[in-house]
Amino acid sequence: MALFATCLTDTFFPQTARAVVRLLERLDCTVEFPLDQTCCGQMHFNTGYRELSKPLARKYTDVFGSYDYVVAPSGSCAGMVREVHPTLGESPPRTFELAEFLVDVLGVTDVGAWFPHRVTYHPTCHSLRMLGVGDKPLALLRAVKALDLVELPDSTQCCGFGGTFAIKNAETSTAMLADKMRCVLDTGAEVLCAGDNSCLMHIGGGLSRLRAGVRPVHLAEILASTEEDPWRATP
Repeated sequence: MALFATCLTDTFFPQTARAVVRLLERLDCTVEFPLDQTCCGQMHFNTGYRELSKPLARKYTDVFGSYDYVVAPSGSCAGMVREVHPTLGESPPRTFELAEFLVDVLGVTDVGAWFPHRVTYHPTCHSLRMLGVGDKPLALLRAVKALDLVELPDSTQCCGFGGTFAIKNAETSTAMLADKMRCVLDTGAEVLCAGDNSCLMHIGGGLSRLRAGVRPVHLAEILASTEEDPWRATP
């Protein structure tokens, strides 16, 4: 199988990509990281540049076409590949968001993780509405030893990021972010978990400006954490 790190994770959150590899190798998967991978074209497509997204979709098929499975730590990018690439004339390889790969393909919920922190989970829009990942991330989190999982109020409401939406509609995005942060703070959680670093970057940025003391942590990093190799606050 191959890891599609996504451009955002590869550039800003490489610790998440490393966590995916550690986790999958612990589950006896053979993981490769094709060096020719690049953007899936989601930003171009969502901004209206459909034609410019086609070469990126073709590149994805060329790079990952020989693998049995492709796993991405991002519901939005996995959704772009599965749902949009076929409309651009491509037949992409079998691509899964991390949580659905673990539960639906590998058939596991208990991955042997240990994470002694109070955690709340934000279901990102693309994973929830486009991929239909449902409660699979929650099932994985509930099986993590020592983790205190607390429900996020109004969890299905968008955080306001939406890629270029946050730039083009800054005031609306900021208002949505304020609502989401209020819900996160109401949980008393130490850690905000999600399956997309884009949303974590958006919400985490707002929380850091409030000096709220809540750390945004990708699902992969929690699931990769064990008593022998615990999660660390810095990569």
